[in-house]
Amino acid sequence: MRRHLQLISRVSTIAQELRALIKFRPWSRNQSTIANGKHEQSSFLESVDVYFDKAAAVSTTAPDILALIKACNCVVKLQFPLKRSTGEVEVIQAYRAQHSHHRLPTKGGIRMAPTVDAEETMALAALMTFKCAVVDVPFGGAKGGIRIDPRKYSMQEKEAIIRRYTSELAKRNFIGPAVDVLAPDYGTGSQEMAWIRDTYQQLHISELNASACVTGKPLEEGGIRGRKEATGLGLFFCLQEFFNDEELLRGVKLSQGIKGKTFVVQGFGNVGGNAINYIHGAGGKIIAIIEHNGGIVDESGEGLDIPKLKDYFNMNRTVTGFPAAKTIRETEGILEMACDVLIPAALESQIHMENAPRIKAKIVAEAANGPVTAAAEAILERNGIVILPDLLMNAGGVSVSYFEWLQNLNHVSYGRMSRRLEEHNKMDLINALERQLEKSLSSDLRMKAFRGNTELDFVWSGLEETMLAAWNNVKNTAEKRGCNLRTAAYLIAIERIAAFYQVHGIFP
Repeated sequence: MRRHLQLISRVSTIAQELRALIKFRPWSRNQSTIANGKHEQSSFLESVDVYFDKAAAVSTTAPDILALIKACNCVVKLQFPLKRSTGEVEVIQAYRAQHSHHRLPTKGGIRMAPTVDAEETMALAALMTFKCAVVDVPFGGAKGGIRIDPRKYSMQEKEAIIRRYTSELAKRNFIGPAVDVLAPDYGTGSQEMAWIRDTYQQLHISELNASACVTGKPLEEGGIRGRKEATGLGLFFCLQEFFNDEELLRGVKLSQGIKGKTFVVQGFGNVGGNAINYIHGAGGKIIAIIEHNGGIVDESGEGLDIPKLKDYFNMNRTVTGFPAAKTIRETEGILEMACDVLIPAALESQIHMENAPRIKAKIVAEAANGPVTAAAEAILERNGIVILPDLLMNAGGVSVSYFEWLQNLNHVSYGRMSRRLEEHNKMDLINALERQLEKSLSSDLRMKAFRGNTELDFVWSGLEETMLAAWNNVKNTAEKRGCNLRTAAYLIAIERIAAFYQVHGIFP
């Protein structure tokens, strides 16, 4: 907390000095952490600040607004007791950061991991602010974390932790459908979201929209179809666009299309696992997968058999030991394998200054939040590796969370009011066409032609539109401003947030 206040104070001081010295611009390249062409090694939060500073240096946004956009608005640290099944009492540490209130509610996931701390939570909240702005979702950014290893706690203990965390947030007005909307992240899933929803609803019995306090819920609790696949599918949509762009492919000397390209994926959870499904379905070759307890490497030359691997994983809850691949316990070497695309889909700072020179992928597609440090990015780019940034690539989750939030507020699912009407109208059209042609369509074709749009159809259509619009915007901004894709994404976020502040009269 002290460091957070020092950062805000430092930003405010810089802004004041810049107002007095009109000749100077804020966040110039000389003021960043770049020294002699190399980034200094930095923490996760400092890496996010470096990326922000690079974009701010080429932005036309005023210093005062830049200072406001960059600062984390508020952070709460929670400590509460847990009586474990052994009878031992343990003090649990947890956090929630609300980075920006330029739009409400704030939005962001909750992770459970032993590495959780205030700085990490603030960095993730900042990324959420910028990510929401890039895909034009009307949320401010937030993030939460509970400092435990969830694998070491029973289901009953985790339920007690989540329910207490929710009630502590509610006491401080840090949760609510119009205040701060929670979601799953690393170490949490739909079950934890159901506990949050139930706890919040018990505390706000008369609140009609209580279900909208959290997204990523089970369908029975007000969840939405397609949310689980959303982040992986959103990444796949962007990869498709990249592999259809001749100009971008020329820079990495690859042919068009995902088919036949080689992929190494770090993470086999919700994000990595679903991304693998879509890539494999498009003909991509998954040649290696890395998990927390080891990895597997294909030796056939044809890529891993993903359907068989899924069956093996469902039975054993691990990819290691898969009989049709080589198991490797030391995974650093797998990350450095030669491939067309490396997809880090686990935690932040996985590619850093030490291992970046050994990365042999042509493209790094960031499915996780902040998997490449600022120091590593400079090295990768010097080696000609293209980075597809997290602000865009993993924004599918928050996009579909937005659809779930809207559905909870509207109290009606997508397609319920329109599906049968669409089917009746299509049936009338097909019947008229058959009469005109004096020929009947096959029963299979009729079934496909008559089918109305379901909730999942609406969700995936909205996700595809969101991701492709954002992709085109980021790509075009990079071309116009002469910067990389990450800086372009940050520029879009900065300028959208700045425009919001100016329109609402926060600054003259």
